[in-house]
Amino acid sequence: MSESRSAWPTYRRLVRFVRPYRPVLLAALAGMLVEAGAAGAFTYMMSPIVNETFVTMGARVNWWLPLVIVGIFVARGIAGYVTDVSMARAGRGIARDLRIMTLAKYLRLPGLRFDTEPVPSMLTRLGSDSDQVAQAAIDAAKVMLQQSMQVVAMLAVMLWYSWRVTIAILLLAPLLAWTMDTVGKRYRRIGHRIQESAAQLLLLADQSLSNQQEVKVYGAQAVELDRYGEQANIHYRLSLKVEATRSISSALVQLMGAIGLAALLFFAGREAVHGRLSAGDFVALMTSMLAIIPALKQLTNVQGMLQRGVASADRLFEVLDAPDEADTGARPLVRARGVLEFRDVAARYPGQSEPALSGISFDAVPGTVTAIVGRSGSGKSTLIKLIPRFYDPEAGMILLDGHPLQEYRLADLRRQIALVGQQVMLFDGSVAANVAYGELGQATSAELDAAIRGANAAEFVERMPDGSQSSIGIRGGRLSGGQRQRLAIARALLKDAPVLILDEATAALDAESERLVQDALEHLMPHRTTLVIAHRLSTIEHADQVLVLDQGCIVERGTHAELLARDGLYARLHRMQFREAG
Repeated sequence: MSESRSAWPTYRRLVRFVRPYRPVLLAALAGMLVEAGAAGAFTYMMSPIVNETFVTMGARVNWWLPLVIVGIFVARGIAGYVTDVSMARAGRGIARDLRIMTLAKYLRLPGLRFDTEPVPSMLTRLGSDSDQVAQAAIDAAKVMLQQSMQVVAMLAVMLWYSWRVTIAILLLAPLLAWTMDTVGKRYRRIGHRIQESAAQLLLLADQSLSNQQEVKVYGAQAVELDRYGEQANIHYRLSLKVEATRSISSALVQLMGAIGLAALLFFAGREAVHGRLSAGDFVALMTSMLAIIPALKQLTNVQGMLQRGVASADRLFEVLDAPDEADTGARPLVRARGVLEFRDVAARYPGQSEPALSGISFDAVPGTVTAIVGRSGSGKSTLIKLIPRFYDPEAGMILLDGHPLQEYRLADLRRQIALVGQQVMLFDGSVAANVAYGELGQATSAELDAAIRGANAAEFVERMPDGSQSSIGIRGGRLSGGQRQRLAIARALLKDAPVLILDEATAALDAESERLVQDALEHLMPHRTTLVIAHRLSTIEHADQVLVLDQGCIVERGTHAELLARDGLYARLHRMQFREAG
């Protein structure tokens, strides 16, 4: 399929996003028609102005011609305002709709999507790509319609005064159409590469700035600058190609315009010799031709905007067309008992030859703590991500209260799970808004206060200027690591879910913060099915069962004391941590 044909499905699909804005677009179209009519009326007036004022010198018309011209431009100004405002409402509305739709789609995509696409690339789609699509759908259409109507109005005036001269000049139209088609194909070739390059630039900058401490400590400023500079040069060269294409196309249009003017002079002179063209008619023809040339130039330049928008639309549609998380369950679930069963579960990441998990089988029941330990890369995080179905297993089955997880609706399943991770997710808002987050927003102030106290967070929340209504800054930047963890525990307490997942919740804390967090966890864990990924083995000494993972398999299981007595992998890991602590 050629590039020109492959763009048409994207164009047609964009029309669906335009449909809700048909009323304002009709108003804009009416404004464009008035603008084009006013422009045509002004050039039409050139003939009587020249003939009556400078040729026949008729004094009787001198007083009304200026009034007509002023009236034409007043009408054109009002119509232009209606057009601009209406098109802006439609264009910015489409950009807003696309942003909301794309973010909503991202939030419905499987967890694997977030492993394969970096967040800066997602932000590029939500930001510049959405704006570029709005430009393609509306702004480019505005220029195309306005200038096309201008050309039609000018051609109508030319045909009125001399159809012979006009037809002779129109012989240049096939050459102009070929130029615009060639330019459009080149823009399409470059447009998608520019958008991908912009996303890569944002990704590299995000990595450097987010990890600026490591960059400085390891003296990697030059490395990061070289990497960013190399990508910036690629983006620079692609941008130059676009500008060169635009400039060449504009020059060609102007050259064809000059040829058209030369043809106009030649044929108009012949018509004047035969008495079929007056001086005023010639001026009207010349004015119309001069108005057509910049209109054609803008029509050529709009190809860049249009093709960048199509490239961005393809990137957005790639997200919008991706399959959602599988959610076919129909079994009702109000509150689970919390009995979890893993039966010979295997999991594999796409493109990986070795499974991330293999042959995982264990039970976890309410009121017990199951600790999951192992070396880095052994599959601990993958295992717990299977429970809320961030990933689905490749083989085997996971059951909750005796039924496979897939039989439950995703929303119902996830209401049964509270998660406290090492990286706490907090927003720029108040303590209360971060604890009573999402579906917990209906909690009463008494329930909120009880959760904060149960998480040992009251001691610092009460010292804040506005208590639980105090702002915690972007990502909780005004809080320490231990304070952020305690807010996450308060959120889990408020949710009161039957299944609790703790993903190395104390790994990055100092001794005092760890003590406070551990004490808060003691309030949280009773009567729940608790699964703990433990980095510090000293924190799981009282777990009911410990699962030791290695290379995706359970190699040992038992209590802390049993595994130490067995003197296997767990005992070796424990001795290593004991020596490190010593």
